[in-house]
Amino acid sequence: MTIDAPAKVNLTLRVLGRRDDGFHEIETLMVPITLADQLEISLRTDQSIRLTCSDPSVPSDASNLAHRAAAAFAKHSGLEFGVDIHIEKKIPHGAGLGGGSSDAAAVLVALDRLLATKIPTEELERVAATLGSDIPFFIRSQPAMCRGRGEIIEPFEGLTSADILLVKPPFPIPTPWAYQAWANSEKPSATFQQFHGSIPLMNDLEAPVFSKYLLLPVLKSALRTHPGVSAAMMSGSGSTVFAILRDSAEGIEEWIRSEFGETFQTFRAQLLTERGHLL
Repeated sequence: MTIDAPAKVNLTLRVLGRRDDGFHEIETLMVPITLADQLEISLRTDQSIRLTCSDPSVPSDASNLAHRAAAAFAKHSGLEFGVDIHIEKKIPHGAGLGGGSSDAAAVLVALDRLLATKIPTEELERVAATLGSDIPFFIRSQPAMCRGRGEIIEPFEGLTSADILLVKPPFPIPTPWAYQAWANSEKPSATFQQFHGSIPLMNDLEAPVFSKYLLLPVLKSALRTHPGVSAAMMSGSGSTVFAILRDSAEGIEEWIRSEFGETFQTFRAQLLTERGHLL
């Protein structure tokens, strides 16, 4: 089976405090986008899990979320099987785009189909939640308001689609570090200066991340002043900054490279406003 695993952006991300379990209580509007990894998944005659990836920097052992997802599915279903997983990597890692989480969700969905287990969506989301906070969102892969540590999912209707530009600087940002930086920082009052339709755009992790990674606020400011951009903000814990584009955004990729250099990756994508790639 070949299955797409879409990236996501956060249109809002509010951090509400630290929980007793060590995670942070959040409220975030996550939206899948057309940039996606592609996974090829096939059953084996033995019971081993074999994973390969087109990006050699991505681990292929049990530390990979997709590998762990296959093991979790076997444990939950009680079935004995082996699987070959190949990930054709398109989503940059350490980018705040959820690539690893989406890959894991794609494995769960693909195995449910290949093995004809017909596990209910909500049950599959609970399995996903044991692996990581963002993974349940990618089971349905549709716009959703996610609460708790990210595992409480409420589909979000009426979102307007848009073309976006993702700009990935030449460095990753570890998610645990970003949340710890938030915990150690002063908490400014929320101000909403940008909107997508009626949705106020806000990311509470921007201020602590921007205070260390000084290129990011420069990048965001530059994008906001471009005539082809209606809004710009960091996605998740970074390092990607995305811009919501107007019709006049032709040539913006070349402009980014001229301003920031060839090491800044750019990707064109669209917000996916309907039920996404997986189910």
